[in-house]
Amino acid sequence: MTPAARVQAAVEILDQVIASARDDGPPADAIVTAYFKARRYAGSKDRRAVRELVFRAVRHAAERPSNGRSAMLAIAPQLFDGSAHGPAMLAHGEEPAAPGIVPAWLGAEISPLVLEGELPALIERAPLDLRVNVARASREAIRAELGGEPTRLSPWGLRLPSDSRISGHPAFASGLVEVQDEGSQLVALACEPAEGQRIVDLCAGAGGKALALAAAAPGAEITACDTNRQRLSRLQPRAERAGAAMATRLLNAPNEAEALANLQGCCDLVLVDAPCSGSGTWRRNPEGRWRLTPERLERLLALQARVLDLATPLVKPGGKLVYAVCSLLAREGAGQADAFLRRHSSFRATDTGLAAGRSDGVGKLLTPGHEGTDGFFIARFVAG
Repeated sequence: MTPAARVQAAVEILDQVIASARDDGPPADAIVTAYFKARRYAGSKDRRAVRELVFRAVRHAAERPSNGRSAMLAIAPQLFDGSAHGPAMLAHGEEPAAPGIVPAWLGAEISPLVLEGELPALIERAPLDLRVNVARASREAIRAELGGEPTRLSPWGLRLPSDSRISGHPAFASGLVEVQDEGSQLVALACEPAEGQRIVDLCAGAGGKALALAAAAPGAEITACDTNRQRLSRLQPRAERAGAAMATRLLNAPNEAEALANLQGCCDLVLVDAPCSGSGTWRRNPEGRWRLTPERLERLLALQARVLDLATPLVKPGGKLVYAVCSLLAREGAGQADAFLRRHSSFRATDTGLAAGRSDGVGKLLTPGHEGTDGFFIARFVAG
């Protein structure tokens, strides 16, 4: 493919990414993969080059562009010259997508702890972090095999360059490592899981944090819950690969409380890694900025409060409730934690136990620009 043809391919993909972001469809990665699956004539160099163009364009624009042409005009205007197989020539008055990091409407929602100089880190390409399965291997042994550098804040982590490939390595295939951002590892560390505890991961998804808890406390009794059958179904094969024993429980909204009734008052630890804006993971999913709307944010805030309220009856006296969101928005983090304490006077906030992060209300805030992790708010509560 010529450079102009690559730009045209990127324009076509970006049209789909923009529509998908608007309609809450598949992520950009899946769209790129599907595009080239239908065009097998494209070589590996062309596929890599087009993918890079697509994600450069996505990172460039904070606001969702009107179309793929405007997105690519901001990246490669010199190739809109009418070349064969390339995009049509630039039309009079046609404008490129404006550059930006945070959508204008969202600026007031970002935590005031995130300084302006930290904003570029929100969309920089992230490294590849691994979590060593410390129930079966040491970080030193895995590092000798895979390379990388020990993560600065998590004792379980190794950091590799962002373009590293790990899925085919025997250490991954045998469950000795999992791909997991250092910030996500710190959420599990804040839980301080222990042998013999009864633990519930209430929003487990595909189980990354549940697996980290199981590795840190192999003798704990862990139940991983979620309302999404497809996500939860991915956990059991991962657990078997890691040698982790845990139960899974599918919850059906709005009847989650009934499904959790037998766990009321008997859990040492409940983790609420709540659905959120994902603003802390824009460096991995930059099109997330194009998907979030004020209406969706309000729905997420209501859902976070509801899940926290579902969690409270499960925690036994003296037990812990850990709340986490991969978000840098104040209302999802410190604001949500404060509102929880106002609703539930039987709980009190305690220190997260983490040296990392900046104090944000009753919790800690991790950010890409300050800690070098994905953005997370983490708070820990104890039942009275």
